[in-house]
Amino acid sequence: MGKHSSAVTKSNTSNNSRRPLYLTAVGLLVLSLGAVFVVRSFGSESGSDGFLGGKSCDDPTQVRLSTTPELQPLLEAAAKSLAAKKDDSTAACLQFSITAAPSSKVARDVANSTEGRPDLWVPDSTLWVSQADDGQKIPAVAVPSIASSPLVLVGLPPNFANTASWLGAFTKAAPALLDPLTQSPGALALLAIQAERTKTSATDTDVSEVIVPTAQKLGSMAKPYTDVNGLFGRAAQAGSNLVVPASEQSFVKFQDEHPDSELKAVVPRTGTLLLDYPIVVTAQSNDETFSEAAKALAAEVSGPASTQARDDAGFRDSVASDLGAGRGVGTITRLTAPATAAINKVLGDWTRLSLSAHSLAVVDVSGSMAEMVGNKTRMQLTIEAAVGGLGLFPDNAALGLWTFSTKIGPLDSDFKELIPIGKLSPNQRQKITTALAVQKPIKGGGTGLYDTAIAAVRAVRSGYDSSAVNAVLLFTDGKNDDPGSLSLAKTVQTLEGLRDPARPVRIIALGMGPDADANELRALAAATGGQSYVAKNPQDLRNVFISALQSR
Repeated sequence: MGKHSSAVTKSNTSNNSRRPLYLTAVGLLVLSLGAVFVVRSFGSESGSDGFLGGKSCDDPTQVRLSTTPELQPLLEAAAKSLAAKKDDSTAACLQFSITAAPSSKVARDVANSTEGRPDLWVPDSTLWVSQADDGQKIPAVAVPSIASSPLVLVGLPPNFANTASWLGAFTKAAPALLDPLTQSPGALALLAIQAERTKTSATDTDVSEVIVPTAQKLGSMAKPYTDVNGLFGRAAQAGSNLVVPASEQSFVKFQDEHPDSELKAVVPRTGTLLLDYPIVVTAQSNDETFSEAAKALAAEVSGPASTQARDDAGFRDSVASDLGAGRGVGTITRLTAPATAAINKVLGDWTRLSLSAHSLAVVDVSGSMAEMVGNKTRMQLTIEAAVGGLGLFPDNAALGLWTFSTKIGPLDSDFKELIPIGKLSPNQRQKITTALAVQKPIKGGGTGLYDTAIAAVRAVRSGYDSSAVNAVLLFTDGKNDDPGSLSLAKTVQTLEGLRDPARPVRIIALGMGPDADANELRALAAATGGQSYVAKNPQDLRNVFISALQSR
C-alpha cells in the first residue's frame, strides 16, 4: 500500500464460545495484507482539533486497536474522518489498525501477556479492565467513555409484573443471562442486583434465593448463552416467560430488524448500570503516546460528525443522554458503578455456584425425628426440605441418598445406601423422591452421626468428580448418641486425615430443631472444609438449604 492511502484492517472474531478464540488462517492473511488508516497529529495547542492527512509520513506511530465488535463500524468511520482532516503544521503520524474481538477474550490475552496484544482496547464495559491485570500493572483507562448503553431487561410485557427492582423482576420471571464470565450484560445483571441493595434492603438470603437456582440452572447447560439475538428470539415466542438482561443498543438494533416483535425493554425503578465503552491503554510501553492517540480518536467519536451515526447505531453518548426519535427506554436512573472488589466477588461467586455437584444426601431417620413441630414431624419437615432442595440441582448434577440411625445397615452399620450417586436424570430424581417419601423414624433408633459422616466422605471420594463440587449433605435433628462410635475428637481427626486439597470432599451439615448440636456439626463440617447450618424453625429450612448450596 502507498503511504498516502487510507483503509482499515478489519477482523471480526466470533464471541460464541467461552473458550479462548483465535484468528483463523484467513484472518491472519487479511491482517497481513490489509491496509490501515493513516492519521497525522501535529500536537498543537488546540489539542486534538488538528490532524493532517494525505502527506508523506516517514515514521508513523503504529496503533493497534481492538474493539468490541458492535462498536467497530463507528470507530472505523471516526478514523476515516480523522485521517481526512488537514492542517499545515508538521507532526508525527498515527497509523491505526482496528480489529474486533469480545471484551473477555482481550482481557484474557492482556492478562496472559499474549504476543500481539493491542496498544489500545475498547471493551464494552470497564468491568473487564480489572480482569486484564497481567501481574505487573492494571491497564490504564485513557478515556473513561466514548459511548454508552444502559443495561435493560427484555421480554414480553406480561413478564414485567414486578419492575421495582432487578431482584424482583428475576423473582417473577425466568432470567436468561448471557454468560456472566464472558458477556458484559450477564455480569452487569448480577452486579445490578448487588448495587441496588442500598435501595431495596434485600438480605443475603433474598439474593441467594434467586441467584443460586439461576446459577445452578444455567450452569447445567452444555454451552452457556452468548448470542443475545438468539435469546431475544426465544423470549419473543408466545407464552415465553424469559427475561433477558441486555444492552439497550442490542435491543434497539433487534427492534430495527424485527419491527413487528412484541418484545419490550424496561429498566427497574431502582436504576441500572451502563456499558460504558472506555478506551484503555494496553500497550506494554509508550503509554503516553498511545494515551494521546486514544484521546484524539475519542474526540472524533464524540464530535458533531459522529453524533448521528452513533445514535443510529443505538448507542448513547458518554453521559447516557436519551436516544433520539423516542428509541430505547428513555431517561434512566444510574446505579453506582461497582468497584473492582465487587466485580471479582460476583464473578467468583458465579463460577463457584454454576459448577455441577457430585453429592450424597444423608438423612437422619433416628427415633427423635418423630417429634412433632407444629402439625408435622421433624422427619416430614426434613423430607420436604430435601425434596425442595433437590429441585435446585441441575440435570447434570449427580446425587445419591443414604439414611442413618444406629445399626440399620449391613453388619450393624449406622447407615444404609438407598440410591447410589448418579446423574439426575428424570428417573434418578424420581427414585430419590420416592425413597424419601416413604422414610419413617425408627422407633428407639439412635443418631449414629460420627460413623456415618466418615463413611459418607469416603463414599463420595471413591467416585470423585474433578469437574464438580463434591460434598456430603448431612441432615440431622440431633447429636451423636451411638456409644460404640468414635469420640468427636477422633472423628474430627479421621476426617482431617481424609482431607485432600487436590480432591476436596466437604460436609455441608444441616441441623434442624432445638436438639441439633451446632458445635458438633460445626466441628464435623470444619474438619472437611465445609459449613454447618442450624434451622431452629421449620420455615427456615429452605433458606438453610439455599445457604448450604451457596457455601460450596
